[in-house]
Amino acid sequence: MVRGDGRLTHELLPGEKGPQDACGVFGVWAPGEEVAKLTYFGLYALQHRGQESAGIATSNGEQILVYKDMGLVSQVFDDGALRSLTGHIALGHARYSTTGASTWENAQPTLGPTSSGTLALGHNGNLTNTGELIELVRERYGSMVRDRALDDCASDTTVLTALLSGDPEHTLGDTAMEVLPRVRGAFSLAFMSENTLYAARDPQGIRPLVLGRLERGWVVASETAALDIVGAAFVREVEPGELITIDADGLRAQRFAPAEPKGCVFEYVYLARPDTTISGRSVNAARVEMGRALAREHPAEADLVIPVPESGTPAAIGYATESGIPFAQGLTKNAYVGRTFIQPSQTIRQLGIRLKLNPLREVIRGKRLVVVDDSIVRGNTQRALIRMLREAGAAEVHVRISSPPVKWPCFYGIDFATRAELIANGLSPEEIGQGLGADTLGYISTDGMIAATEQPASQLCAACFTGEYPVKIEQREVAAQLGDQEELPLGAPEDGLRSLSVSAGGSGALVHP
Repeated sequence: MVRGDGRLTHELLPGEKGPQDACGVFGVWAPGEEVAKLTYFGLYALQHRGQESAGIATSNGEQILVYKDMGLVSQVFDDGALRSLTGHIALGHARYSTTGASTWENAQPTLGPTSSGTLALGHNGNLTNTGELIELVRERYGSMVRDRALDDCASDTTVLTALLSGDPEHTLGDTAMEVLPRVRGAFSLAFMSENTLYAARDPQGIRPLVLGRLERGWVVASETAALDIVGAAFVREVEPGELITIDADGLRAQRFAPAEPKGCVFEYVYLARPDTTISGRSVNAARVEMGRALAREHPAEADLVIPVPESGTPAAIGYATESGIPFAQGLTKNAYVGRTFIQPSQTIRQLGIRLKLNPLREVIRGKRLVVVDDSIVRGNTQRALIRMLREAGAAEVHVRISSPPVKWPCFYGIDFATRAELIANGLSPEEIGQGLGADTLGYISTDGMIAATEQPASQLCAACFTGEYPVKIEQREVAAQLGDQEELPLGAPEDGLRSLSVSAGGSGALVHP
């Protein structure tokens, strides 16, 4: 798996990546509406899901036009570009790469020929059987496909596009019903022909996808927040294993595979916007409840509860409410710092450059602090944050994390560090806390996190915390995570993976500040 490196840099450490989601997708079928502008605003609401590139495709019933480029949605599009994208169908995509390099060629929507015209496709997720699918493309279409493109396997979206677009004997919808049952992994798709908008979700429903209603049309989007921003009424989620077709004859739904729900629990922890609803549960409410559970499981004697903004704020509110410790904003955030192309030298790093966060010294000086964050991956950020708070006069720093220790890579669309870099791989919370410089460190339990989502544990994927993967993974995907080491000991039987020795991740994280 080739990793990209293009999301917004971290709050404290330039170049330090936190967990990254793959993409956001948005589609609209609405005759008489300015569909390109609706899609622009929909992507704006989904910008947090991918900041490397953005693209919009539109159709007027006769031809598909595409405009895409590297950068944020607001950087890629202007009024002139949006006015040129005419039609009544539109498809938008904001990308963060988990397979395929961060280049213009891999920006989406991708295009492919069909029996009657053109396919444009946007994908959120990550496939786990791309090798098998490449062979399926060659088996079905032979010399009609570009072997070089498939050999390079620029992205799993390239393979999906080839699968869906290459069959001259069937309509796009019929082809989708034939090939989607063969696709494994996480895929929430929005795709279109000249006359029809489609949406599909993998049988596990790992990544979110929702359906909304406009006065004169329909919308599909990765999150309900994107429906809100364009004034669409939420209708329902696209069901796992479902293909939705929208055209002049209305909306039709077909099932290409039985539903086996395994929604990503990390959407509730971090990935989704707090104003989004997933499976009937408010993400903000889930995060507040995670904070409440964290206070019950890991109480602390302290003067203030402060969040690491912005993702730690709901859980910090929950922790403060449950514990009775006052909530305060102890860190101020510069909202105008975005993508950082200029990386600081070592000398500048040693000066303690803080691009986004700075402590409010008069708030935290002499105080015992509970600092709430959503997750720890490598630990570099928390180490820098704790050092900064102590320099500002904090008497004690008790770190509380609203997710369990991240010990396993994600193969379904979240770009965590490789397992060798995960600080929790082989170290106890006490050892991690000592290495970070915290007085105490507490993680929420897996049961506490899942209970806060109000979803059955059997219908959630928590593989990054447990190592239990709901969808089979090709060995080459595993090898990409483990790096160049050829001979590695077997992990625990439930892993399904070759794993590193227990001390590799934690010790490596602690000696690389």
